[in-house]
Amino acid sequence: MLNLDFGAVLQGQYLDWLIGGAFTTLWLFAAAWVCAFVLAVLLVALRALALPPLEWLIAAYVNYHRNVPGLVQIFVWYFGIPELLPASITGFINDHNGEFIFALIALSLNSAAYMSEDLRSGLRSVAATQMEAARALGLNYVQAMRDVLLPQAIRVSVPPLVNQALSLFKSTSLAMAIGVAEMTYASRQIENETYRTFETFALASAFYLVMSWTIMAVGGWYNGRHLKVKGR
Repeated sequence: MLNLDFGAVLQGQYLDWLIGGAFTTLWLFAAAWVCAFVLAVLLVALRALALPPLEWLIAAYVNYHRNVPGLVQIFVWYFGIPELLPASITGFINDHNGEFIFALIALSLNSAAYMSEDLRSGLRSVAATQMEAARALGLNYVQAMRDVLLPQAIRVSVPPLVNQALSLFKSTSLAMAIGVAEMTYASRQIENETYRTFETFALASAFYLVMSWTIMAVGGWYNGRHLKVKGR
């Protein structure tokens, strides 16, 4: 008979590990999402210029990050990239939580590739005459993109962007492979100490479920608010 004891993993240093893991996961997710979104917007704006060399470069970037497993990308950044950097820079990064930094970079670049495609689809749904009208009003390309086209593309792309946010949140667990003390890492550490496998990973599962539902709720609220305003 299964003898459950959640109290065994919700006390002392184990509770501290869980709380610390939760905060690390949320911080990694939030930072990676912001970086990915900013980069995705930049990629879409540059790709819309329709300059062949630039289009090919961005397409290659997107194809790499969409077709290579996220874990492999994290390993490339953590184990491979430091070999190409000067020792002084590598040492500085390692002295400032290098595992977190490299995981953040890898997750941001990976998510940006997916987000850029979602935003690109959203941009295609905006009438081409919008750019012509904006230019006729005296706006340059950057201003037209920033003030006219991209805001519309982002609103159209909210549902897929929410899905990408969920995927990114769950992908933070991959960072445990290089020693980032996020929730999955903390759970594994507690399980190794207490042998309370079910209780430990049940708590981790509950955390991921609650946060995933929260992300979906926020996305649904924003999308509903946009539709309500549009209906007016």
